[in-house]
Amino acid sequence: MALVLRVVMQFLGLVLSVLGWVLSMITTYLPHWKNLNLELNEMENWTLGLWQACVVRDEVGRQCKDFDSFLALPVELRVSRILMFLSHGLGLLGLLVSGSGLDCLRVGERQRERKKRLLILGGVLFWTAGVGVLVPVSWVAHVTVQEFWDETLPEVVPRWEFGEALFLGWFAGFSLLLGGCLVTWAACCTQAPLAAGRYAAADTQAQCPCLENGTAAPKV
Repeated sequence: MALVLRVVMQFLGLVLSVLGWVLSMITTYLPHWKNLNLELNEMENWTLGLWQACVVRDEVGRQCKDFDSFLALPVELRVSRILMFLSHGLGLLGLLVSGSGLDCLRVGERQRERKKRLLILGGVLFWTAGVGVLVPVSWVAHVTVQEFWDETLPEVVPRWEFGEALFLGWFAGFSLLLGGCLVTWAACCTQAPLAAGRYAAADTQAQCPCLENGTAAPKV
């Protein structure tokens, strides 16, 4: 029963981590980090992402333009680009490392301690990747709130609001964190008695060979 629970937790943690990793990549390239609705012209909506700004008009459709310079971007967008790419790399590395330590794999099944360390390292990488997603998304959201309630700006000036990519990024970050917790919990807080008994029996048989009649082989 313990072995089944261990495998289920590993599988569930890996699925959540893969889901969060994929959603974080989608969040990075979506041009919907911020939305701007013009009250004077309701037929025109603006969206802003890490790579481009878009405008949606009823008659023309969507038109997007890439940012000309990285250094000209606000600091939160520049740092968000770096952290999101770092999160993608850590998430991919976590998938490779934790995938190598799964109990369902026959490769290295006798090296239980090594597989356990791989799972723990994979869980830590998932945590780091999740934080790498939550920090830029939350930072952009914080700046958006500050600018929205800025009393120094005239009331007629349009204000940016939360875009759909921010909510998707929060979901991706928490999925990576939860997946890393499950993978680490499966490695540290559960045991595999069936597998351990099988390995122990195999080691005993290898160290103490027996004769066909069941008696131990005499030492010379």
